[in-house]
Amino acid sequence: MDVVVLPTAADVAAHAAGVVADRIAAQPALVLGVATGSSPVGIYRELARRRREEGLDLSRLECFALDEYVGLPGHDPHSYAAYLRREVADPFGLSAERVHVPDGVRADLEGAAQDYEQSIAVAGGIDLQILGIGTNGHIGFNEPLSALSSRTRVLALSAQTRADNARFFDAPDDVPTHCLTQGLGTILEARQLLLVAQGERKAQAVAAAVEGPVAARCPASVLQFHRRTTIVVDEAAASRLALAGHERPDAGA
Repeated sequence: MDVVVLPTAADVAAHAAGVVADRIAAQPALVLGVATGSSPVGIYRELARRRREEGLDLSRLECFALDEYVGLPGHDPHSYAAYLRREVADPFGLSAERVHVPDGVRADLEGAAQDYEQSIAVAGGIDLQILGIGTNGHIGFNEPLSALSSRTRVLALSAQTRADNARFFDAPDDVPTHCLTQGLGTILEARQLLLVAQGERKAQAVAAAVEGPVAARCPASVLQFHRRTTIVVDEAAASRLALAGHERPDAGA
């Protein structure tokens, strides 16, 4: 892992957006995996700014969401389909057909999961996957004890994840109980991984993912197996890293 520790959340967003922009400049038709939630918002807004003010061409991107709530149609403002229209498709100038989201309202959810895996394969796989991390170490919605080789599937959300996400809903009971999410095995097939985290609330999860053992109790720890992972965190999120500031032998390899 290449671990980059920066002073502030704004610095994290700017640095991570630069990583993405450099890949797009080299590969305009990049297949980009997009995370939701609050962690990656700064990346998307910086990329949109570069498009408006610097002419960064985002028009050839093809984007794949990590996950979607079960039971929320795409027009529901709390759905991740709606989130990605607001934060990615519209600001990037992308048509709806270029932003793919798992179908969380399909009657056959298992079929929807299999079809989503197939759509990623047809696109040639994910070139660069943006990730956040939950306070319990989840990536996507792969909760603790998820199989490290798992594929896109239906999962129940943990009580902690539902509580963490309640701030996006009118009431805690409005948070869906299930989701469709890319599996850990699916995520590891991306050619490059870029995880961002900000704030003290994420410090324990970041430490477990980066320096702890690879274990199902911290799903993000599986990223230690990936040959090209960059972790970009602010000083608060890095506060529990024992080796923060030390050179890591495989960084940049």
